[in-house]
Amino acid sequence: MATEFRGLDSMPCHDQQVNSASTPSPESLRPGDPTPDDAGVNSASMAKLTLHTGRASASVPAERDPEACGGAGLKSESSNGSGDSTNCEAPAGCELSRQIGAQLKLLPMNDQIRELQTIIRDKTASRGDFMFSADRLIRLVVEEGLNQLPYKECMVTTPTGYKYEGVKFEKGNCGVSIMRSGEAMEQGLRDCCRSIRIGKILIQSDEDTQRAKVYYAKFPPDIYRRKVLLMYPILSTGNTVIEAVKVLIEHGVQPSVIIVLSLFSTPHGAKSIIQEFPEITILTTEVHPAAPTHFGQKYFGTD
Repeated sequence: MATEFRGLDSMPCHDQQVNSASTPSPESLRPGDPTPDDAGVNSASMAKLTLHTGRASASVPAERDPEACGGAGLKSESSNGSGDSTNCEAPAGCELSRQIGAQLKLLPMNDQIRELQTIIRDKTASRGDFMFSADRLIRLVVEEGLNQLPYKECMVTTPTGYKYEGVKFEKGNCGVSIMRSGEAMEQGLRDCCRSIRIGKILIQSDEDTQRAKVYYAKFPPDIYRRKVLLMYPILSTGNTVIEAVKVLIEHGVQPSVIIVLSLFSTPHGAKSIIQEFPEITILTTEVHPAAPTHFGQKYFGTD
């Protein structure tokens, strides 16, 4: 349920601090009335407005369960500076986050994400509703994945001539989709980074041994100098991602610059990947023993 906040500033997103003294407005003063300074009120305190330029920070901490886990681990300016978040509602994800640490990151759960997960898991959902919900959830994961990439501060000039201190992402990023289901996430990445380069890996698992085999790999020629967003929506056993990371390592990519973007993961899948590559980062919306493995077939209409 959404948390209700009472008595907040009507414009909390501006991070304003307004100290309004109970003084009459200049229009209501009559000759002979005491001015605010005569009444012992500092005129500077009549409308004290503090503006913070650059990145905004949350001024009102959300109410949290004191026993909630701290395993979400998403970068947040409103956190204590360590990059850890305490908004984690899935028990399996919380417990696994405690075991693995900051390498496993979960999107903070809310009713919107929960509804999208429900529609994707619902076997009675139409393909249109399924794709619409999947695309929305993919966009949320991609946006947070981009938030994990490094940025640098910059100065821009607004149309009114104001100098604004902002940030911009550093160059040298690329995406890699694991075919076929990973291709469902490509459009979400292009919607956010229209000129980003995207490589592909084709890996298929043996139905009997579950052993993954690489059939095709095509990357940007300078991928060894880039940070990689590895896209694969469902982490079931983790074998496919492990093989994909091995191929990236063969091309000079370090595991520390790889961020795995997924929608759903099993505890076994996430743990297997982290145990094989302790420096890799996994970003997902949910860790649950039952992953919707029908995702690729239903998204592309081959179910």
